[in-house]
Amino acid sequence: MKNKKWINDSKVLLLAVALGAFAGVVIWAFLRAVGLVTGLLWEKLPEVISFKAYPVFICTAGGLIIGIFRKIFGDYPEELTVVMGKIKKDGHYDYSNMFVMLIAAFLPLVFAASIGPEAGLTGVIVGLCYWVGDNLKYAKTHEKEYSEIGEAVTLGVLFHAPLFGIFAVEEENANEDVSGVKLPKIHKLLLYGASTLGGLATYYVLNTYLGTAMAGFPSLEDVTFGIKDCPAAILYVVVGILMAYIFNMLEHLLGKLAGKIPAIVCETICGLVLGAVITFFPIVAFSGEEQMGELAETFTTFAPLVLIGIALLKMLMTTFCIKFGMKGGHFFPLIYSCVCMGFAFGILFFGYDFGHLAFAAGMVTAACLGTQLKKPLAAALLCLLCFPLKMLFFMFVAAALGACVAKQAEARLKKKED
Repeated sequence: MKNKKWINDSKVLLLAVALGAFAGVVIWAFLRAVGLVTGLLWEKLPEVISFKAYPVFICTAGGLIIGIFRKIFGDYPEELTVVMGKIKKDGHYDYSNMFVMLIAAFLPLVFAASIGPEAGLTGVIVGLCYWVGDNLKYAKTHEKEYSEIGEAVTLGVLFHAPLFGIFAVEEENANEDVSGVKLPKIHKLLLYGASTLGGLATYYVLNTYLGTAMAGFPSLEDVTFGIKDCPAAILYVVVGILMAYIFNMLEHLLGKLAGKIPAIVCETICGLVLGAVITFFPIVAFSGEEQMGELAETFTTFAPLVLIGIALLKMLMTTFCIKFGMKGGHFFPLIYSCVCMGFAFGILFFGYDFGHLAFAAGMVTAACLGTQLKKPLAAALLCLLCFPLKMLFFMFVAAALGACVAKQAEARLKKKED
């Protein structure tokens, strides 16, 4: 019996690693394709076809294509919260449209939408995990765990933050009552870790030998903080929490407005507006990784009010793209917005001292993500994407305060509705 259990456990672990490795290949191939087509549309073609309104033309055409695709194939890509909500509600995720999901996630990214890639890819990888569970007999009993593994790998590889992927999923499902066969927590964490390492390993190898798929965010390692940063940190946390609520408010208002506009027209309007905005403010195009690198090098040329304006405009365009049909993830652009806002308020206290500004950006980002996710540890670990390990405690506190405020507000709203 012990020998049989050991063999079964080994099969489950090996399958988790294999799933993670394959997920790494899918993510790399997807991001590499996005990079190549983006380079063609936004670097090579403008050299040949040079005119001022090029972004308006290409984005409007992109919006029209996305609208037609959505009309024919359905409302894809689905956001991360929708994917996980379906899994909780139905105990399954439909994987019959995986190719459609990939195309739907691909199109907004190459047409310069102010979004991240995590939304569409999570649905594809989770769908793959359910396909494995449905087609491999010994995987069937742990089908839900494999779907969670898929989410953990996708988030870990995309954000180059394996611990974020692991703990984001674990915090999400910590209090969930699931019927059927369930792995002990320590075994689940082992599977999450093994599969995420498998994904990161294949992603790294492919990046090294076949070309970088995605540049990623710059690392703001040169952080300086001391006693004098503590009073300012309170303001940074408040600003981060307010940013999360502004983002949610924009999503709500723009969602109601978009709901009144017919499909295809809605996406075409989105492309037209996006193209017009990035013609004058190219800094708000795409997901924000490259722009944040530029910000880290040129921040001394920006006044605080300009940085606040960039942060708010980026949030507006992200929510606008998501709600008007050029859909994708919001974490990458939201992090960029938070860094802009953190730099702006840091300048008010410490001038253009980069170390103190990086600390301010980390606190604003952590508070905002903590409010959004309501998972303090996952939010703090996600911040390690940009900020050093020595900030982890401070970022966890900021994220915990944000999560506490969000949960209290949610509880009061629920009580009022009851």
